[in-house]
Amino acid sequence: MRRRAAAALGLLLALPALGGCAVLERARGGWWQLERGPSGQAPDPATTREAVVQVYAARTVGWRGVFAVHTWIAVKPRGAPAFTRYEVIGWGVDRGAPAVRVNRTGPDNHWFGARPTRLVDLRGPRVDALVAKVEAAVAAYPYPASYRTWPGPNSNTFTAWVGRAVPELGLALPPTAIGKDWLPHGDVVGPAPSGTGVQLSLFGLAGVLVSWDEGLELNLFSLVFGVDVKRPALKLPLVGRLGAS
Repeated sequence: MRRRAAAALGLLLALPALGGCAVLERARGGWWQLERGPSGQAPDPATTREAVVQVYAARTVGWRGVFAVHTWIAVKPRGAPAFTRYEVIGWGVDRGAPAVRVNRTGPDNHWFGARPTRLVDLRGPRVDALVAKVEAAVAAYPYPASYRTWPGPNSNTFTAWVGRAVPELGLALPPTAIGKDWLPHGDVVGPAPSGTGVQLSLFGLAGVLVSWDEGLELNLFSLVFGVDVKRPALKLPLVGRLGAS
C-alpha cells in the first residue's frame, strides 16, 4: 500500500515537470514561426447564420507557457459575415499600444504552436443578447491600456472580467489562467468568473474561490490548487486539470 501511494505521489509530482518540458520544447526554436493557422473549432460564418460566443485558452509562449495559458473571446452576431476576436496582449503596451486587441487573428487560431482548448461554445437565437453583453463588458474593461504579466492585469484578467460581467457564459477558467483572480479596482471580494460562486483575492496573489462550476480553489502566489466536484478533477499548477474534461 505504501509503495502504491509513493508511486502515485511520484507520478503526481512528475506530471508538472513533464508538462513544463513539453512547453519549453515548443518554445526552444523561433516561436514566432510556429503554427498560427485555424484550429477548425469555430464554425464557418458563411454556413452558420446563428449567433455564436466562444472562449478559448492556449499555452502561452516561452517560459511563461510552463505556468500559464492565454485566453480570448470570439463572438459572431446572427447573420454576421465574420467573428470578432477580443483579447488582451502585452506586446507594445509599454510603447503606447492598447492592451485590448481586436481581430489580431482568427477566432480559433493556434497560439504560436499551441492548439487552443475551447472553454465555451454557445449558439442559437438567445446568444445575440449575450454577444451584446460581451461587447459591453469589453468596452467597460477597466485596464484597456495596462498590462502586467504577473499577477495581473493580463489576458486572463480580461477574460475573467467578461465572464463575471456575463455570467450566462458559465465561464470556468482553468487553474493555469494566471491573472484570472486579479479583481478590479483592488476589490478583495467578488464573484467567481463563472458567476456561480464567490472568491476572496488579495491582488491575485492569494485567495480562495468557492463555486459550483469551478469547485474549490486555493490561490498561493497565483498558483492554483483545487478540486472540481461538478466535473470530478484535481486542479494543479502547471498541469491544470487532472480528471474529467
